[in-house]
Amino acid sequence: MLILVTGATGHLGANLVRRLLRDGEEVRALVMNDSFSRSRALEGLPVHCVSGDIRDIAATARAMAGCDRVYHCAARISTTQGGRREIYRTNVLGTRNVLEVARRRGVERVVVTGSFGATGEIRGRPSAEDVPYYPFSRQTPYATTKALVEHECLRAAVAGLDVVVAVSTAILGPHDYAPSRMGRVLRDFAHGRLLAYLPGGFEFVSAADVVEGHVLAMRHGRPGRKYLFSTEFRTVDQLMDLYSAVSGRPKPLLRVPASVMAGVAEVVQPVMTAVAPHHQPRFTPAAVRFLRSQRRADCSRAVEELGYRPTSIASAVEDAFACFARRGVVPAPRVIPTARSGRGGSQAQVAR
Repeated sequence: MLILVTGATGHLGANLVRRLLRDGEEVRALVMNDSFSRSRALEGLPVHCVSGDIRDIAATARAMAGCDRVYHCAARISTTQGGRREIYRTNVLGTRNVLEVARRRGVERVVVTGSFGATGEIRGRPSAEDVPYYPFSRQTPYATTKALVEHECLRAAVAGLDVVVAVSTAILGPHDYAPSRMGRVLRDFAHGRLLAYLPGGFEFVSAADVVEGHVLAMRHGRPGRKYLFSTEFRTVDQLMDLYSAVSGRPKPLLRVPASVMAGVAEVVQPVMTAVAPHHQPRFTPAAVRFLRSQRRADCSRAVEELGYRPTSIASAVEDAFACFARRGVVPAPRVIPTARSGRGGSQAQVAR
């Protein structure tokens, strides 16, 4: 069994590749030609790396030659309004290329990584897979393109491809080499550079859990089906407590009201987009909205159909910090981390 993983140097991809190798699978990784994190994310792993771009269908076809299954994790992620055209080309047209090549080559199954932001919301209720995406609210280009990605998956399914969508919430965990937005927050916290935070909350998924979800979707998912994967809902205050526990640093004293930060972000964002279009500020208007919304995820479908069993975000934070510390990204803590004492119960994780 030869498996292709796109986006293998990303946070999800790096963890997925390691899981597949532990399972004894033969893995090929499609990585961007200019992937700066390639050597670190896959260094020392018995993986055949192929340079290419999913926006190039010929390169995608070369990477997929001889592959039996595909995990399509590659995406351009952003919470800003900038770079819309490139986000669309990568996320939507790139996914179309992956699915079309897979269909032509007779790939057994493709698991495509989805985004919680592309799942609809009903106020007062946890979001489930069947809640439709509402395109007329204020959405980021990234969320819109991920909704279109799901449409591409349905088109491919109608054309005869076995494809399943595995939806990720905000990932926390090790092997975050870029690093991700959440990884940068943990890094800055550990160095004492996080001077303030805002209240709110979000659904977080451990890297191990979202990888397990992808593997379960590949093994047991129903064709054309979408599955949500989350570990726990955590408030930002709770997350700061976990960061404090693993790093030995106190959490920031300044807790900025979300309404104030929303106003600041609205003023700063247009300026930053014009001056530094590729810069990803910590608090964009979209990021503030996500935290203020305190959306919950209902993972019941994954639990019932796939046997998904979420673990603990406290463990994921500890693993993320330990990985950073081993690589010298953050200083080793002066105290023994105690984050694992905050493990959550699975019942609360299943139906929130």
